[in-house]
Order: sequence, then structure tokens, then C-alpha cells
Amino acid sequence: MMGSYIEIKKKKFMQTIHYYLLSGLFALLAISCNNSNAKNKENDNTKKSVNMKFEKVALPYATDALEPVISKQTVELHYGKHHQAYVDNLNKLVVGTKFENADLETVVKESDGAIFNNAGQILNHNIYFTSFKKDGGGEPKGKLADAINEQFGSFEKFKEEFNAAGVSVFGSGWVWLAKDQDGKLSILKESNAGNPVTSGLVPILGFDVWEHSYYLDYQNRRADHLKEIWKIIDWDVVSARY
Repeated sequence: MMGSYIEIKKKKFMQTIHYYLLSGLFALLAISCNNSNAKNKENDNTKKSVNMKFEKVALPYATDALEPVISKQTVELHYGKHHQAYVDNLNKLVVGTKFENADLETVVKESDGAIFNNAGQILNHNIYFTSFKKDGGGEPKGKLADAINEQFGSFEKFKEEFNAAGVSVFGSGWVWLAKDQDGKLSILKESNAGNPVTSGLVPILGFDVWEHSYYLDYQNRRADHLKEIWKIIDWDVVSARY
């Protein structure tokens, strides 16, 4: 009888040992799974971060370099807030679409709705902000100058026509100088996020006539803003687009 009692105790003891061993094993497996899930989540976040591919162009000048034509406050608001918002929006909107791995110009040419609006504004502002420099102005030289003179008669006549087009844009939009495949120049008025690439043209120079681009400095005087902005054009950069 004593032997049976000892056997029962041994059996219970072994069952207890097995229970704790199994519990420990399950705990280790749970920890391993949690670590694996955390790693996968980290990898997913890394992939999402990599997919945030669209960025605003770096400014080639200090934020106060364009004063007094465009104030530091306007550059900080326009470039730092508005332009950044378009970039952030597009990076979210393209996830899971055919545009997720497309280049910016392709997105502009082939998209519509919110994706087009934000992509167009990124492309527009990338061109816009790189068209200026401190102590810029003057007139273009070389092939672009020749093309302007041939198409518009003179640089002054071109500026007058360009400014008039910019003033006449109803509401928000852009005025563009663009070229076709033969190098012929034209002035285009585009509403909202419009860009000449959607018409098969190459944008050379674009002035933003959305109010956020000039209202802090010129209030409702769009025409005055357009006249002043020629003083900061970087013609070396602009001419290279031709």
C-alpha cells in the first residue's frame, strides 16, 4: 500500500513537472511570436517610410533671399506649409494605386481627382521655387532669348503678354511659358493645379497666382506681384529648361 502511495505521488510530481515545462514552452513561443510580429510591424513601417517617395524640391536659396519681392514669411508659409501639404497628401493617396511607384510627371499626366491635384501642385511648385535666385532678374540669353524674340517680338512684349495672362486667370491657378516638341513657345493659363505637361508641352517658367503665393506681401494686388517677380528670376535655370 505504501508502494502504491509513492507511485501516485511520483506520478503527480511528474505531471506537475510536465505542466510547468509545457507552460514555459508556451510562454517562450508567445514571446517569440510577439517579437516576430514586432519585427514584421517594424519592417512594414520601414517599407511605408520608403514608399514616402515624393518630396518637395530643396530651396536653392535662403528663405529671406527673395526679399523684398517675396518676403521670408511668404516663403516659409508657401514652401514650408502649402508645398509640404501637397507632398504629404500625395504620399498617402498613392498607396495601393498604380501610381505608387510612378515618377511625378507620369502621375500628373495620367491621374485625376485628388491625386492629380496634389501631384500637379508638387510639380508646379518644384518648378516655381527653383526659378528664383537672390539678385536675379535681367533677361534670358541664348536659345530661349531667340525663341522669345521670334514668338513675341521682344522680351518686353513677352512680359506684358505673360503678366496680362496671369492677371486674367480667374480664381486660383498658374500662368506658364511652355514649349512644344519643335521648340515653339506659348503662354498658357491653367486653373488650380494645371501644368502644360498634360497638353504634351514642356513647362519653362510658371508664376503662381494662387493668393497664398502673394497675399501677405501684396494683398489683392496680383498685377503688382507679377510685375515685381521678374526681378528675382534665375534665367540660367529657366533657360536650361528650353
